[in-house]
Amino acid sequence: MKIYQGVEEFTKLENAIVTTGTFDGVHIGHRKILQRLNDLAKKVNGESVLLTFYPHPRMVLQESTDLKLLTTIEEKSNLLEEIGIDHLIIQAFTKDFSRTTSLEFVRDILVNQIGTKKLVIGYDHHFGRNREGSFEHLKEFGPLYGFEVEEIPAQEIDDVNVSSTKIRKALSDGEIGIATKYLGHYFKLSGKVIQGDQIGRELGFPTANIEIENTYKLIPSHGVYAVYVKLDGNTYQGMLNIGVRPTINESNQLKIEVHLFDFNQDVYGKDIELQLVKKIRSERKFSNREELIKAMQSDRILCLNIL
Repeated sequence: MKIYQGVEEFTKLENAIVTTGTFDGVHIGHRKILQRLNDLAKKVNGESVLLTFYPHPRMVLQESTDLKLLTTIEEKSNLLEEIGIDHLIIQAFTKDFSRTTSLEFVRDILVNQIGTKKLVIGYDHHFGRNREGSFEHLKEFGPLYGFEVEEIPAQEIDDVNVSSTKIRKALSDGEIGIATKYLGHYFKLSGKVIQGDQIGRELGFPTANIEIENTYKLIPSHGVYAVYVKLDGNTYQGMLNIGVRPTINESNQLKIEVHLFDFNQDVYGKDIELQLVKKIRSERKFSNREELIKAMQSDRILCLNIL
């Protein structure tokens, strides 16, 4: 997959099969669109192109938004590469760009800069200044500018429309199973291992402390999770704690730390990826360290059984 930092870096294609949107989480609804995109590209000997935006438009247009995202731009890019998209254009979304009309977006960007021959969009897709553009507009623009448009109906699971918003809520509520079902993959936290206070080692559960650099990344609810851990190309089993560790400190500083089972290596400074499988309990304050250690021993057994 080729990645471009803006449409100005992109060279117009002869037969571009295109979709556009934020695609946060790359969930199963998105995957239906992307699969159709790839199928069409192969059928007509074309190339699949995804035009996405960074930062998320809501973060630019709603200055007070507390929106947290399911995927960083790097995580999203990796997921899209796994799916087999040929070209990913990451367009900087600014207030100036937000003033682009629906006509300008179609004519200048989709047609003149990308070379769109077929546009595949999700249900109820809107675009352009003030979200003025719709599927009906695209059907009007298509014959004028020489492209076809296809709308994918809403993806449903158990009669519930899948959306990034619903997945965010599930994660915030600790409903990891629902989030996984809707995403079609485990929710991931990626970061770098940093120096901790080594209290976990004192308790018999040495942990890798994770720094999540992207402030817009969604962090699930506080608690203990069974996780898979990707490190140096290998996958391990572990248990993750997200929270402020109320039993051992009063700082209220959020910590994200993972204990890898049957593992004893120096991992400081390394990149690590956590795949959340199940939340086994919420964070709580124990009366002393001995109670905490007993709980962690029980947590370990639960996590091993789950994984």
